[in-house]
Amino acid sequence: MRVVVVLLACALSAGCSGRPVGVLAPVEAAAPDATRLDMLVATTRQPTDDPGIRYTGERGRNVSLSSFTVSIPPDGRREVGQVQWPQRLPPDPAREFATLAVKPLPGIDAARGWLRTNLPPGRRVLIFVHGFNNRFEDAVYRFAQIAHDSRAQAAPVLFTWPSRGSVFAYGFDRESVNFSRDAFEEAVWQIATDRNVADVTIMAHSMGAWLAMEGLRQMSIRHGRLPASIHNVVLASPDLDVDVFATQWRALNGPSARFTVFVSQNDRALALSRRLFGNVDRLGQIDPTTEANHAALEKSGIVVIDLTALRGGDQFNHNKFAESPEVVQLIGTRLVAGQTVTDSDPSLGERIGGVAIGIGQTVGSAAGAAISAPIAVFDPATRRAYKDQVGQVGRSVEATVSGAPGE
Repeated sequence: MRVVVVLLACALSAGCSGRPVGVLAPVEAAAPDATRLDMLVATTRQPTDDPGIRYTGERGRNVSLSSFTVSIPPDGRREVGQVQWPQRLPPDPAREFATLAVKPLPGIDAARGWLRTNLPPGRRVLIFVHGFNNRFEDAVYRFAQIAHDSRAQAAPVLFTWPSRGSVFAYGFDRESVNFSRDAFEEAVWQIATDRNVADVTIMAHSMGAWLAMEGLRQMSIRHGRLPASIHNVVLASPDLDVDVFATQWRALNGPSARFTVFVSQNDRALALSRRLFGNVDRLGQIDPTTEANHAALEKSGIVVIDLTALRGGDQFNHNKFAESPEVVQLIGTRLVAGQTVTDSDPSLGERIGGVAIGIGQTVGSAAGAAISAPIAVFDPATRRAYKDQVGQVGRSVEATVSGAPGE
């Protein structure tokens, strides 16, 4: 009964925003200082003739390809990390997100042509996979926001699977992810093996992480490897059973791609998912400071960015990666740019430890250390340094920051 109550609360909170549905019909012109963002969209959703909706939450027979041009309001009229949804139709491009153009693409050759035209000088591509409870327009505008705010120098490609956009459709959405595995695998393979593409980052949120890992697992089994051009895989708040993730990881046979996982132990959406699926930990909720997790991360080389202490923009703390200006810009300026988050000297992980300890010593309170470093990075390259730094200020600080990673 308590689960039903929580679900009902989620539904009410999602359904009271009052924004119009069907915002994707193109407007005639953007505002003078607005940003035009072009993206390639691949979807397994069922198409509709409604120009404001384009694709429903039901399952389509084939993969559909199209290009979208989205107008994003001038920076002075918006907040980084937020989608400025239209309050009425047609939208006002000076203050709200708006669609400028939609062009169906007849097949893979047309999609390759789009890539050739839109690849930046570094020939990087960013592929995004959304999570549970997303309508088509939610996926398009959220990814437009991420691509813009991250300032990633990469051609944006959205893979969107059939989600009914309802918290009561969790089971349907989960099966729709399974339905879309082959299509996602093929889409990624076509992009990653395109001779014009040099670098691919795959970023998947929530339930989309299941699709991303299943697609990569299938690809590795089918071809014996992942394409060398896949340099980064970013799993944000992944709604993944940790035991299932372990089997998926083993099937990748030691991938050369860098894997980064954004976690938050106060993610209420993943807490509900955990209860629904046998109280097995979800990957997006792990505590990277526990001994068992230390050992597993150390062996795999996976970097974990812990956002637990970061204030979320939604009441479920499930979208921190996209709504925090610092985090979304970290994605674009470091991860997609081909760097790990610990490449600097001193590395980001070491700087976080140093800053936390410095403030803790200054104010004479271990609580100050926790407040000063809301983003904690745990990776094999900096764990020893982080452990040594925490050890300098004694056990009270070590307990406050949840312990330093061990060897």
